[in-house]
Amino acid sequence: MSSVGEDEVSSFFESSPPLKNMEDILEKLNGFIELNSSGGRRIVCVTSGGTTVPLEQRCVRYIDNFSSGNRGAASTENFVKAGYAVVFLYRSGTCQPYCRSLPDDPFLECFQFPDKTNIQVHSSHVEAVKMAVMDQQAAVAEARLLKLPFTTIYEYLQMLRLIATALKDFGPCSMFHLAAAVSDFYVPWNSMTEHKIQSGSGPLDISLAQVPKMLSVLRTNWAPKAFCISFKLETDSKILIEKATKALLKYQVHAVVANELSTRKEEVVVVSSSGNVVVRRDSDKPESIVEDNLIRLIVDRHSTYIKESHT
Repeated sequence: MSSVGEDEVSSFFESSPPLKNMEDILEKLNGFIELNSSGGRRIVCVTSGGTTVPLEQRCVRYIDNFSSGNRGAASTENFVKAGYAVVFLYRSGTCQPYCRSLPDDPFLECFQFPDKTNIQVHSSHVEAVKMAVMDQQAAVAEARLLKLPFTTIYEYLQMLRLIATALKDFGPCSMFHLAAAVSDFYVPWNSMTEHKIQSGSGPLDISLAQVPKMLSVLRTNWAPKAFCISFKLETDSKILIEKATKALLKYQVHAVVANELSTRKEEVVVVSSSGNVVVRRDSDKPESIVEDNLIRLIVDRHSTYIKESHT
C-alpha cells in the first residue's frame, strides 16, 4: 500500500473516538484464539450487518446502510458446522446465528405464561427455539463462537484491526469472511458537532469524507497470510462482475462474492483468479439457503490454500 494510503488509515484511527471496553474485548479475543490454536482448529472472522455514520458526537442522528445481517449469521452457522471457530463481528440488533427460524417481530410470540409461574415456549415454536438454544449454547461452550458487537464505522474498523492483528501469527489457518456492509463515506470525528444538530438552523449541508480502504492494509499489514473473502453488492447486474473483478485485483483478496440485490438469496457468483463460479441454493429443498453451498465451496478453497502454503 502506498504511503498516501497508510497516512489516510493512520489519520482515520488517530482521529477516531477511542473504542469502549477495549481491554475486555482483547481479553475475550485472545482467550478465544488461544483456546482454539492449542486445539489446532481453524479460525474465521465473519463480519456482519451495516455500519452507522454518526452526524453528531453525542449521536442522535446517523446515516445507515442496508444490511440485515442474514448472510453473516447463516455463514457463521455453516462455518461452525464445518469445524471452524468463528469470531462473529456483528452490528448490534441485526440477525444472529441460530435465530433465523425464530420470529423477528414480535419475538415474544414464542412464549406463553399459562399458570403465571413458569414461562413456556409456545407449541408452534418449541422445535425452533430448542434447536436455536442448543446450537448456540453448544457453539459457545465448545469455544467455537465469540460474538463481538459494533454500531459505528469507527467501532467496526477498530475492532477489525484488533481481530486481524491478534490473528496475524495464526497465518494461513485464519480466514476473513467480510460480509458486513461497510460505509464508504463518513463524517470525520473532529469536524463533527458535539451536540444535536438543530432543525431550526435551516437546510443541512454535510460534507462526507471517504473511508480509507482498510482491505488493503488488512491484506498487506494486519494479517497478510490469512485467507480473505470480500463481498460486492450491486443493484445493477450489468456492472456486478466487472466491479467484483476489479476489487479482486485491487485488494488481492482470494475471492470476491458478488451478489445482486434482488437475487442475493437465490444465487451469488464467487469471483477468483481461477474463474467465476455461480453458487445457488438447492431449489428442490425449501429449507435450503445459498450460504450452505457457498460456505462449502469457501471451506474447500481454504483447505487448498492451507496445503499450498505448507508446501
